[in-house]
Order: sequence, then structure tokens, then C-alpha cells
Amino acid sequence: RLLILENHFAVDLLVKNNECFGAIVLGAEDRVLKIFAKATLIATGGIGSIYRHTTNPKIATGDGIAMAFRAGARIANMEFIQFHPTALYGKKINDRSFLISEAVRGEGGILRTTDGKTFAEKYHELGSLAPRDIVARAIATEMKKYQADFVWLDVTHLNPERIKSRFPVIYNTCLELGIDITKEMIPVVPAAHYVCGGIQINSMGETNIRRLFAAGECACSGMHGANRLASNSLLEALFFAESAATQCQKNIKDLIATDFSHKNNFSQNQEILTLQPHQLNPTEKKVLAELTERLRKTMWENVGIVRSDEGLENSRQELATIESIFNRQFTKVMAPEVLEFSNMLIVAQLITHCALLRKESRGLHYNVSHPLPDDVNFLKNTIVTKDEINGTSIRD
Repeated sequence: RLLILENHFAVDLLVKNNECFGAIVLGAEDRVLKIFAKATLIATGGIGSIYRHTTNPKIATGDGIAMAFRAGARIANMEFIQFHPTALYGKKINDRSFLISEAVRGEGGILRTTDGKTFAEKYHELGSLAPRDIVARAIATEMKKYQADFVWLDVTHLNPERIKSRFPVIYNTCLELGIDITKEMIPVVPAAHYVCGGIQINSMGETNIRRLFAAGECACSGMHGANRLASNSLLEALFFAESAATQCQKNIKDLIATDFSHKNNFSQNQEILTLQPHQLNPTEKKVLAELTERLRKTMWENVGIVRSDEGLENSRQELATIESIFNRQFTKVMAPEVLEFSNMLIVAQLITHCALLRKESRGLHYNVSHPLPDDVNFLKNTIVTKDEINGTSIRD
């Protein structure tokens, strides 16, 4: 029998001696629950909401990655963030950017600056048909050059009926939002789309913490390397979820024999368990909203598509300032919005930290201070843990 608990928020993992026994959960009516399990699988999705523009849903705040990090799990390759080059600018649906498929460029769509000039050909011989990371980088560079908030994607020169039949969802959605793409250019901006890093797992979906598994976007299997190929994430999620289930079945006798006799003795979680559920007042909501915007701003400007050592260091300092303000205001508060922001802050710091460690450019990590790959020193994974965060964290 499968029990699904909706409208519950996972707060922290119950871990003792590097073994997972379940999770602390904030339930309905603000009840704090300890849910014990013989095996725990994290499948919490991505991290896009820490950026100003994202194709991800609002709930993609990296909760699972942050929980695993706090519990001592290895986190890998967080610097590799994939940005989709063309999300609709200025219009959001359910708090997320509407994705304009790359197939639109494949059909003949042309990228233009806000004054109507083409530019993609300056960055790659394929122009607007270049790989998505190159196109995203080109758009970001032109936006910065012109101090613009977007660029245009132009299909007005193509057959209108062909556009309507080839892209009915895009055409109709844009029309509902006031843009007839057969007559008007589409304002687009790159948007955070997928994180190639996450909780490090092996081929069976296992983490370095016993009986803790991960699958999907929150996990780092190594399959995507430094730049994910489109659609591979679906296959990855299916394979490693099944692999984790298979591993649990294989070890079912050991799992059944799990000793829960010490279930009231999880020292690392004692502070959380003493917190009282709290409804934020208007002032607290305002402060949290301001901190969220500050976090998204520094991540977008300094840890986005085009990075630099100076920008990354600025982000590290800004995130430390945000953390200081947050801790003063919300240390003793148990509320979903506060817990979620805490997770966003940890993930933002992990991405910035990993990006600072990698003194080269590779795949989705492009640093103008180190514009070329360095296979001698950095042809390896970036792995960090809570205990190693201040140490050397680049590994084979």
C-alpha cells in the first residue's frame, strides 16, 4: 500500500552514524512529524527558482539537495547549470517562464538585438542554430552589451500557416499573452533550466549515506557530465529510480532488520525538533521576499551564464550577507517559506563555491577569467560535503 502525504514539507533527514532512518516533516495543521523508513529516496527535482528567470516550477528550490548536504551527503558538480536560451520575457505562467522551443530556431527563427540586428553568427558558424549553451552565452553577452532585458526571436519572415501548424502551443500561448508571433517578434531571455550536479549517487542510486537514495534532477549520476543532452534527464530519472528500487529489493532482509531502538536520539536534529511552527506576519514576509530577490539577483548577475572570478567572489560575499540577515531574523522560525529559503540559500552557496573552485571553463561553466578548459588540473568532478566545504574539493 502506498501512502501519499500531500501538503507536507520535508524539513530534514534523520541520520545517525552515516545511516538514514527517515525524515522530519512539517505536516498539516503545523504538526512536526518524524517519519521513519527502512529506505529513503530523495526525488525533489531542480533548483531553478534561485535564479531570476527559470523554466522550472516555483517549487524547484533545491530542498532535497540542501537536506542531503546538511546530513553529510556528497554533493557533486553544482557549477554546471544549464540555461535554456529562449524563454518568453515579461510574461509568466504559474510563476514560471514559458519556454520557446529551440525547434523554433530550427524552423528558421532568427535572433536579433533590441535594435533589430542579428548577432548569433558572431559567436558560432551555425548562428542561431548553434548549441544551446553557446546561444545562451551569446544572448547574455549581447544583453549586457546593450544593457537590455531581452533579445528578439523573429519568425515574422516565415510562412504564418506553417508556424501555426508547426508550433500550435507556442503560437496560441503567445497569442493569449498578447503576442501574435506571425506578425511580431518574440521577446526572449535565457532561463535556468536544469542542474547537472546534485546529490552524488552510484549506479544503483545509492548515496554515501547508508539507506539513502536519490534519483532525478536532484541527483548527480555523472551521466550528464558538464552539459546535459536534451531529454536524457527523463531516461536518467527512470533508470536510477528503478535501480534504487531494485537495490532495496536485493537487500530487503537487511532493510527489514533495521534497528529503530534509538529513534528518539538524533542529536543533529534536536534544534529543529524544538522549533515551533510559525505563521509569518506581513513584516516577516516582506523581509523574506526582499532577501529572495537579493539572492536571485546575485545568482543571475554573477553565477549565471557568463561568470568571472570577481563576480563569483562578489556573489559569495553577498550570499554571506544575506545569510547573516536571514539568521538574525528567522533562526527560531519553523515555517515552510523560511525552510524553503534556507534551502535556496544553501544551494546558491554550493553553486557559487563549486564555481569558484573550478578555475577553467568547461561545458555549462563559462568563466571569462579562465576561458579555456584545463584538463591537467580540472578534468574531474567537483565534490563537496558539509565537513569539507572549506577544504580542497576537486576530486578524480
